[in-house]
Amino acid sequence: MARRTMRVGSLVLDLDPEPVLMGILNVTPDSFSDGGDFLEPDKAVVRAVSLLDEGALIVDIGGESTRPGSDPVSPNEELRRVMPVLRGILVARPEAVISIDTYRASTAEAVLDAGARIINDVTALGDPRMASMVADRECSIVLMHMQGEPKSMQHDPRYEDVVREVRDFLARRIERALQAGVKEDNIVIDPGIGFGKSLEHNLWLLNRLDILVVEFGFPVLVGTSRKSFLSKIVSSGSPKDRLFGTIATNVIAYEKGASLFRVHDVRANKEALAVTAALRGLNQLCSQSGEV
Repeated sequence: MARRTMRVGSLVLDLDPEPVLMGILNVTPDSFSDGGDFLEPDKAVVRAVSLLDEGALIVDIGGESTRPGSDPVSPNEELRRVMPVLRGILVARPEAVISIDTYRASTAEAVLDAGARIINDVTALGDPRMASMVADRECSIVLMHMQGEPKSMQHDPRYEDVVREVRDFLARRIERALQAGVKEDNIVIDPGIGFGKSLEHNLWLLNRLDILVVEFGFPVLVGTSRKSFLSKIVSSGSPKDRLFGTIATNVIAYEKGASLFRVHDVRANKEALAVTAALRGLNQLCSQSGEV
């Protein structure tokens, strides 16, 4: 079974009995759902405080969009967007656990120096310096699977067996991290829903998420929030109208063993997952007592 705790510096996050919510804060002009909404640092800090008040344990700040078709920005621009927001959040809420959504070791170093505690890497150590830097800093890292790169990843993604290929990729990146000296309790894995996957690929990964949970034993993070594959199942209008589909996928992922959930809408997802967790706890008690 997956580990029930996650070490974030000197802090140990409890992933049981209730799941952990990671609130999304994109400080970009072109993210698919909230691009441009939080470009001003003051507005972004207010949003971060709101996410924490709604029940997020982690705020994940992104300074470069990784939506399908997006172009990369320079490292300097990424830091220009992220740093004032990171500093502002830690002034408002010094105890806040901040994650930075970046694949650059240079950006990771700068934000860790400024008080961030988690690196959310969509390339899973694609930067050759990232693994050793994470090991040296003893910070947490999310290793995510992505086929291709954001610019072209949704141009006809193909797999022979998506679950096996994602599992094998993550196994290699976990081994790379461990060999570099990253501690086991600093590693989280993410199957990368929507990153180089078709609707069918995403559904297969959600349906067999338990394979990743059981085989690796690391906490699994899922990010389905407002993603376009949901609109292929139900008519949802704009990305901000995809809340109900998001909740459904997160409840399913939780039942399959996921522990962390990256979401835009914290309160709604937290309440839905809290009910699911309460029912799981009841079922466990009944099982232990022999009740049906």
